Amino acid sequence: MKAMICTSYGDETVLQLQEVNKPIPKENEILIKVHASSITAADCMMRKGDPWLGRLFLGLTKPKYAITGTGFSGEIEAIGDNVDFWQVGQHVCGESIFSAGSNAEYLCISENALFMMKPSTISHSQASALCDGVLTSYSFLSDLYPIKPGQSILIIGASGSLGSAAVQVAKHLGAQVTAVCSGENSQLVQQLGADFILDYKKQDVAEHSKQYDFIYDSIGKHSFSACKKNLKKQGLYLSPVLSFKLLLNMLFTNKLSSKKAKFSATGMRPAKHLKALLLEVSNLISIGKVNVLIDREYSLSETSEAHRYIETGRKKGNITISMTEKGI
Repeated sequence: MKAMICTSYGDETVLQLQEVNKPIPKENEILIKVHASSITAADCMMRKGDPWLGRLFLGLTKPKYAITGTGFSGEIEAIGDNVDFWQVGQHVCGESIFSAGSNAEYLCISENALFMMKPSTISHSQASALCDGVLTSYSFLSDLYPIKPGQSILIIGASGSLGSAAVQVAKHLGAQVTAVCSGENSQLVQQLGADFILDYKKQDVAEHSKQYDFIYDSIGKHSFSACKKNLKKQGLYLSPVLSFKLLLNMLFTNKLSSKKAKFSATGMRPAKHLKALLLEVSNLISIGKVNVLIDREYSLSETSEAHRYIETGRKKGNITISMTEKGI
């Protein structure tokens, strides 16, 4: 089978399309024919081994798992002897974390891994991106640090994968949403439900005077220190982007400040718990409360180009790889 391989840390040129052995499912695994997989900002960071703290999990000198990618959507082609619940032919989507990557024609995962039946109302391309933007933002705003009706939130990076999902989730939960994005993306973000738009090209977030119950920095663009004055007394600064400075802020604010900084690596939470959240996300999609935005689709051979585009910082929503006809 064809797969995108990364055997060293570096820029997008370290990515190589290679022919590798098709995996064979073990007794508790399922084999998925991948129809689409996602490429995220986190994938770019993992490719670079940045930040260094992440290498404790990814591999100190080179990636532990050569095949890139985490999010996927596809069809079950085979099952192991001890797999009872899943059946050949079912369409599923989910995420493969700290194991075989999803930027490949086939993927083997444990029957207990983070995946579910693909929602019928969205494409494989959209389904492959569910565990990045939507699940992460839903985990933060609905489960870890639940936002309540009437509370206010400032969402930084509101037109990206996590940010566009956060706008929709926050509105569903009854929050007043101020979205930070460029003026070119303001109409898109308003359509997602944002009440107010802050054009970062015209006004620096750090110079903004309004205070919020939550600041959700989906891209790790602004530090807790820079945003602290924009938080209410018991306000929370939330970010899924790991940095050493954020970890220090978390330790310092945990006991010494009413305004706190919080980080969570959604993919490292227990799969059983994330599965329950993913099913809730699926329900929101089915009833039309959340839409998964796709900016561009690439072929597997264009993965390096997709990484380059993500690193321009101009993407809207999600970037995916189509293994079959685009949009299926």
